[in-house]
Amino acid sequence: MDKHQAEQGALQGRRKALKGLIGLPFIGGIAAGAYAEVRKKQQEKDQILRELNIEAERPEIASDMSGEPVRIGIVGNGGRGQHLVRVLGFATPAWVQAMQEQGNTGALEAYQNQENLNVKLTGVCDVFEVNAELAQSASPDCKRYRHYEDLINSPDIDAVVIATPDHWHAPVAIAALQAGKHVYVEKPMTHKIAETYALREAARNSKAIFQVGHQHRQTQSFITAQDIIRKRVLGHVSLVQANTNRNSDNGAWQYHIHEKASPQTIDWDLFLGNAPSIPFNKEHFFRWRKWWAYGSGLSGDLMTHDFDRVNCILNMGMPRFVTASGGIYTHRDGRDVPDVFQAVMEYPDFTTGSSREAGLEKGMTFVYSATLGNQHWRETLLMGHDGTLELGNQLRVHADPNSTRYRHLIESGVMDPSVPIYAYDPASGNADGVTSATSKYFAQKGLLWTYRGGKRVDSAMLHIREWLGAIRNGTPVSCGIEEGFEEAMSAHMAGLSWKLGRRMEWDAGAEQIIALPGEDLDAMLVAPGRVIAGMMG
Repeated sequence: MDKHQAEQGALQGRRKALKGLIGLPFIGGIAAGAYAEVRKKQQEKDQILRELNIEAERPEIASDMSGEPVRIGIVGNGGRGQHLVRVLGFATPAWVQAMQEQGNTGALEAYQNQENLNVKLTGVCDVFEVNAELAQSASPDCKRYRHYEDLINSPDIDAVVIATPDHWHAPVAIAALQAGKHVYVEKPMTHKIAETYALREAARNSKAIFQVGHQHRQTQSFITAQDIIRKRVLGHVSLVQANTNRNSDNGAWQYHIHEKASPQTIDWDLFLGNAPSIPFNKEHFFRWRKWWAYGSGLSGDLMTHDFDRVNCILNMGMPRFVTASGGIYTHRDGRDVPDVFQAVMEYPDFTTGSSREAGLEKGMTFVYSATLGNQHWRETLLMGHDGTLELGNQLRVHADPNSTRYRHLIESGVMDPSVPIYAYDPASGNADGVTSATSKYFAQKGLLWTYRGGKRVDSAMLHIREWLGAIRNGTPVSCGIEEGFEEAMSAHMAGLSWKLGRRMEWDAGAEQIIALPGEDLDAMLVAPGRVIAGMMG
């Protein structure tokens, strides 16, 4: 490079530097403006969070799991029972192998990393030989009992987990409580009306701990939603919308029929119990949810989840009126329970508190809508005068355009009713005052897992842990006999309304469903199909 080229290069360098210096004030202006906008948005978010004052985390009661192991017997070790046995800490070698072959490392890791609940699986009672053998393969301490009463009366059993068909829930639970054994029973709590009272009486008279298996009460977003209601973020809630949407054989209870099923491997008479006597039937055994004789239809099997998950937030209790409709529209396969179902529950005197003048707002309707012929997602909505809560494993709150409480924030532009003003994702552990339309989340019902400190945890394990903590330390359970009573009786009212084709009414003073003269509501509830005149069967 000669002297001239060097001078030219230096000149070009100075020109570039000058251009850069000339642009600095302009760029600095953009940066300052952007910073001001970001700061304004953050101040708006902070203002929203201060206004709502929602606590997104609840201090967890860390019940002590030490001491002697709780000895547990499982009654009913089918699909649900096997899952509960796993969350207790006992996976079968067959399940482990299946997860490995399927490459389902997530399920294996979750099982291997779950908390040790300090229990022993010491007994199993199942009418199907294969299910009983599976429990025994999961635990060397597990003894086979042919009858549930033998398991309950065994000195080797402290507590009983009940995952039988619905028509066995109450008989086994009552016997266990009367024997002084702790009880964890799956939903619905009962199959009939009379046994609901009998089970409540047994639980009230027993010192044993009783828990109904509505594990969504452990879902972190639901715990957050309880605080949303306490803080009156939504104002008066007048309408709740809940849904079930399924469109598969498994979702419609068309479960696999085991190749080893036979009169030799299944105690058919014990399975039938108080159900009508019929010849051995594999389909009735494995797909029992399709018949009122053993199951509770959409009202007891799936609506109970949605009823209880809303009841744990609103504490609305028993409805005054229930009206149901629907039919068998998508699976004409011999079932006698509906596969499309709607229930409307009315609460004329219910209120969550109001931001308006006293006495103006009172009453609520809970609407449940279900189909087993379509799986398009529909949100669970709690709709109030001041806001709407979209509820699932995550949650979002929208301000209502005509809100009284938030009028000043909406008019000032801080809140935009077209986008969520609050969003909570338990997986991240962070709450956010949302001011962007891009903040959208897919919600789940919260029935399979939840989060603790950002870590995914099986919600059934947390629910059973709560039960075990109560057994060991006397801490409260979230879904005891009173909550179970409301769940069961509400489901029975809905089932009866569909059966009888009329609105059912609850007498709060007498604590009973009002029957017409001569009606046997229990007989009608478990009878095949509908009992409306001209619509038998």
